[in-house]
This record gives sequence, structure tokens and C-alpha cells, in this order.
Amino acid sequence: MNSNQPLNAAVIMTHLKNGIWLLGIPSGVFGITNRTMVSFADGYLSALDLAQLFIASFLFITWLSCKPEESFNSVNSSQQSKGNSDHSQGFLCPGKARMYELQAYHTVSQEYILPFSSMCQIYHLLNLSHLETIHAFSLNNLKVIQVTHFQPTAVGGIIKFQTTLDSPLNILRIWRLPIVEVILTLHAPYTVELCIPAYNDKKIIVIFNVVPISNKEHQLLIDIYTDLKWPKPLLQILLHMASCLTLFEDLPYLYKLSQRNLSCLLNLNRVSNHETMRLFKRFVELYGSTMESLQPTDS
Repeated sequence: MNSNQPLNAAVIMTHLKNGIWLLGIPSGVFGITNRTMVSFADGYLSALDLAQLFIASFLFITWLSCKPEESFNSVNSSQQSKGNSDHSQGFLCPGKARMYELQAYHTVSQEYILPFSSMCQIYHLLNLSHLETIHAFSLNNLKVIQVTHFQPTAVGGIIKFQTTLDSPLNILRIWRLPIVEVILTLHAPYTVELCIPAYNDKKIIVIFNVVPISNKEHQLLIDIYTDLKWPKPLLQILLHMASCLTLFEDLPYLYKLSQRNLSCLLNLNRVSNHETMRLFKRFVELYGSTMESLQPTDS
């Protein structure tokens, strides 16, 4: 645990720097807007007004160019994984390959160390019904209509399902149709991809990497990619807020799940046959018998 303290402190500092940088963006926009309105209020644009607008714009552009480095994420992941088993590192490779394919569309990275077994997180990510229950508030009562396609793969599986927005006030209507087909992919036991259609064939893709640290702790890496043509700073603010909200909703449920006998989750005979559980059942078929040995032991 002592070896992780400097690393955790570095993660906190990185998030703090990103948070301060993000807060500076709306402040800069407000400053430029206010300065512009004042300058044109009297219908006359003086040399002083032009100079003030130029300085405000220059400072804002400089602030945007001072974005904190995101490369720390990969370094942190590499250092954190040194204590993990060779098996878990091998299983993360398919996810890394997929992330490399999408790197041109990368928008947001988040990292958390959570005091729950990695099995709790995997079970939660692969259970479709949790979109309706655990995230009822953030997704504004989104409903899973039906599973339209399921395809097992050699290392996981792909499930496609239709979702609908029940509420006419649902904020998700900003960038998606009322009914869309969402794709959830298990790339490997520790990597899950969620692909959400937006509009005009645009997508938001979220890749979750779950890195076991101990029997009662795991690292959750969240990377969000999108080809939406919105201003990137605005997208980053919205996606950061959405991701933090959904994680906040996860915590009480993950805690309750951690109090259960997790071996029951890996018993194929006890996994529900409901269509919303198909991908988790595939996970248990492939990795259930060996998952306990893949979990790092407490030091």
C-alpha cells in the first residue's frame, strides 16, 4: 500500500490540474463575451476596445493550449499494473488495440481506484438491466426494449439492444433519436466497450478497463471517444460530468454487491438466462472457472 501512495497522489494532482483547466474554459468564454458586448454597446469600436478583445482572445487561446498532459494515463496504468498478474496484463491487450484504433477520437480519460473486487465492476458493466435501475436518474428512466443480436466471440461477445427514451425531457435527446440500437462488447475479461449512437451516424464510445489490484480493490479506467463535431472543450465538460454522475450512482450498488458471496456470480448454473444477462453468462462460460486465480491476492 505504501508504494501506491505516491501514485495515488499523482493521480489526484492530475485530476486537479484537469479540473482547474476545465473550469477556466467557461470563465474565458464569459470574459470574451462580456468584453465584446461592452465594446459594441455604444456602437463604436475604439482602438482600446480592439486591444482589450485581442488580449482576452490571446489569453483564452493560450489557456486552451496549456491543457495538462493526458499521457500520464498510460504511464499510470503501466506502473499500477506491475503488481498484477501476467494473465491480467495479457487480457488487457485486446482493449489496448481497440483504444489505439480510436485514438483520433479520444475526448476524455478518467481513472479511479475503487474499494471493491473487480468482479463487482465486471458484473455491473455486463448486466443490461442496470441501465434501467442503477442509472435511472442520470439516464432519466431509459428503457431497454429488447436484445436484437448476440454474437459470442473467442474471447468475449457482442450484444446489441434497443433502448428508448421514455421522458420527453430527457437530456439525451440532444444527441440521439428516441429509439436507438446500442452495442456492448466484451473484448476480454477486463475490457468492455459501450457504443452509443448519437445523430447523423455519429457515435459516443466508452471503453472500460478494469484492472484488479487486490481481492477487495480495483482500478477503473474510463476512456470516452466521439466523432461529434461539437467544440471539444464543451464535449469534455459534458462527458466528464456525465461520467462522474454515473460513477456516483454505481458506488452504493457496488458496495452492496461486494457484501455478497462473489463465487455465486461465477456459477454458470446460477446465472440468469434472461436476455439482458447473455453477455455476462458468456463471461462466466469463458472465465468463470479461472477468474478467482486471476484475481491478485492481498499483500
